[in-house]
Amino acid sequence: MRLKLLFLLLSILVFCHSLPVEAKEITTGVNIGNKAPDFKLNDLSGKTYQLSNLKGKKVMINFWTTWCPPCKKEMLDIERFSKEMHDQLIVLAINIDGGNERGVQEFVQARKLSFPILLDKKDLVSNRYQIISIPTTFFIDERGIIYNKGLTLLTIEEMRDLSKINE
Repeated sequence: MRLKLLFLLLSILVFCHSLPVEAKEITTGVNIGNKAPDFKLNDLSGKTYQLSNLKGKKVMINFWTTWCPPCKKEMLDIERFSKEMHDQLIVLAINIDGGNERGVQEFVQARKLSFPILLDKKDLVSNRYQIISIPTTFFIDERGIIYNKGLTLLTIEEMRDLSKINE
């Protein structure tokens, strides 16, 4: 009798172990571990960038304005960081000046910035990312998952540190 019971329990265990496990659904949001909200924005030359088209690549997204003193200071480090990391991650800077395209163009030219500057003219993306302070920076992995973020000015050393994926 005990042998039959043991055999039955063992059979149940093997059967349960062989059932497929459903993949955990990753929630879209702005917290670490969330899938980053998708967006589509144009850069200063009119080229369209869509986050979902960058799957398979690490991405750093920085929200900024031309009138923000910490943003101004951070931009030169972002330029250095984007050149240093060009083969490992894509830097996208999303301007949230509300459509001040001429001012953004002058800002970029004066600092000789070479990474993509996207325009969130109606603050749709900044609202989706719940931006309440600037600069704010998100680090997104190859699967589109937020793995780090900075809620203030970042130095190049902090960018290097935050861009590393802790496995």
